[in-house]
Amino acid sequence: MLFSLTTQELMERPDLWEAVHRLRYKIFVEEMGWSDLQRPDGLEIDQFDHDEAVHQLVIRNGELAGYQRMLPTTRAHLLTEVLADLYEGTPPSGPNVWELTRYAVAPGFRDGKRGVSTVGTELIAGFVEWGLKRNVNQVIIEFEPMWVLRALQLHFLAKPLGYQRTYGNQQVVATLLTFNEHTLEVVRSRRSHFAPVLARGYPDRLGMRQAS
Repeated sequence: MLFSLTTQELMERPDLWEAVHRLRYKIFVEEMGWSDLQRPDGLEIDQFDHDEAVHQLVIRNGELAGYQRMLPTTRAHLLTEVLADLYEGTPPSGPNVWELTRYAVAPGFRDGKRGVSTVGTELIAGFVEWGLKRNVNQVIIEFEPMWVLRALQLHFLAKPLGYQRTYGNQQVVATLLTFNEHTLEVVRSRRSHFAPVLARGYPDRLGMRQAS
């Protein structure tokens, strides 16, 4: 299941808070080479972990298996403040447009075909479910260009917002993804899992095995 927490709720669970920021450090600093994010404590924390951020966590067998962060575009966000060279013109914004950042699947959970793990598709299903419940139908995401095709295959309408650039050891392109109920149906069909993934409340404390 996927749990959606505010920053305040995440901070109230020190086990989850530390696991989230250690996973982010491992993926974005150690694997992707984003050296500007280096910290001696091995935690990746930035100015966008604010009170309006939404943190989405996939927990499997008592471990943090996947993570992504949603940011409103009605205030300063990653694309406008840090990655401004990734867009041309005026980036889309509004209450129906959020930015999806820090998408990460823990190394031990990278199964699946075509490079997309079952945890990865759960994260995708999760943000679509989350958005449709809140009249959000678009996300901005900065990812590798090959993901544009993958998004189209899942029936997102994908619109690049500018030219690809190099960050660390990764090519990145900012893309606007538009989705609807049909997109959710396609994602669920590709997962062969049709039940909602969004869970209520908090997950069990990490280290305690639970049903996935």
